[in-house]
Amino acid sequence: QIRSQLLPLGAMAADLGVRPPDLRSEAELGRIPYVRVGQHGMLFDRELVRRLLAERATQTTLEEDRHGR
Repeated sequence: QIRSQLLPLGAMAADLGVRPPDLRSEAELGRIPYVRVGQHGMLFDRELVRRLLAERATQTTLEEDRHGR
């Protein structure tokens, strides 16, 4: 059984090493999944977000290699 750890915005941003406003913007643009809590709160699935970002980084690197960058 996999157990997810849901983190609030500030904790998730700290975990990723980014500023909370930047993480909020990415989430609101639909680039990072989150769960809305109340009117302004956000919770992030730590493992899911880390996995998605790792996959994107790998994909970006592969695309750059294909284009000779």
